[in-house]
Amino acid sequence: MDLIRGLHNLACLRKQDGSRGCVATIGNFDGVHLGHQAILEQLRERAAAYGLPATVVVFEPQPREFFAGDKAPPRLTRLAEKVRLLGSHGAERVLCLPFNEALRSLSAREFIEQVLIDGLGVRHLVVGDDFRFGCDRAGDFALLERIGAAEGFAVEHTRTFEIAGERVSSTRVRKVLAAGDMALAARLLGRAHHWQGRVVADRQLGRTIGVPTANLPLPNAPLAVSGVYAVMAHLADGRACPAVANIGWRPTVGTPRPVLEVHLLDFAEDLYGQSMRVSFCAFLRGEQRFDGLEALKAAIYADIALARRFFALAAGETPASDEQALLDCMTSMADLPLASRPLSALMNAPTAPLHGTAEVSDSTAREAQASRPHDG
Repeated sequence: MDLIRGLHNLACLRKQDGSRGCVATIGNFDGVHLGHQAILEQLRERAAAYGLPATVVVFEPQPREFFAGDKAPPRLTRLAEKVRLLGSHGAERVLCLPFNEALRSLSAREFIEQVLIDGLGVRHLVVGDDFRFGCDRAGDFALLERIGAAEGFAVEHTRTFEIAGERVSSTRVRKVLAAGDMALAARLLGRAHHWQGRVVADRQLGRTIGVPTANLPLPNAPLAVSGVYAVMAHLADGRACPAVANIGWRPTVGTPRPVLEVHLLDFAEDLYGQSMRVSFCAFLRGEQRFDGLEALKAAIYADIALARRFFALAAGETPASDEQALLDCMTSMADLPLASRPLSALMNAPTAPLHGTAEVSDSTAREAQASRPHDG
């Protein structure tokens, strides 16, 4: 698959392949969820019929990020992950256009001429019938059809994909994630929501309280998920390790930018520099500010105990009567246990207060200490 950054690089590629043109679609494709995957299937079908490359046009930054900045919705996928997913679902080319003042200022007709006709040489375009483009969003599906008929390219609207009677969209995925429904989010995405990155050195505060973490840096941008989760850490060698993770701003100790901290259960290896994919399985609690490290430590031990109960039930251990509600809300996808509701609302797990001190049992403390230091 080819990633093409900017129209100037597209011109070079078109010279190489003899300017055959393409079948294209345009959009943000944030999350590459099942609705997007249905569009990509439609794109592949048309591209095969024409014998032309299936091409996806995306923007960086996404248009709402350009206009709204930090008030834009949080991303579900970074560009690199988005491109990888698009390729895995059949895109042969991804054209990434910088969304800047020059592109924003193009009229709808200029966008069609410069991007679709002169740039892509599009022969068939697949877009939503509510697609708007050009300066002040003046262009629409009807304009594309009129100019396409005159210039020799066809325009087709995308298929709607629904789950449980509701359209699958990036907005819906964000709402479901915010509600702590990891199971439904996975159904909408076609996979568990995850974050992938490389383990870096950090302040190593986790070691000082007996809970070492593998830390993955995050962009300084709004987060689609935040708080404490039971997760599965997928390592570079193929192992999948149950873990507890905090994603966000670490309000008790502070951080200049958000970070994903992952404590792998019963794990004692060095992970610095290694790639890790973190799949979010169950929401435990939101981020909290505690009155010192002892209160934070107690809350972390409670999180670890709750995650252990979750993974034990997923492994088939017989639940206690007070855990049946949790078992009822669990499902699985690709061997990942997923919860449809926040765990704290379902189990009588020990919890720490929002402020002040909190106590933790000796057995819970020993469980946490059993996971020996492997990283910061």
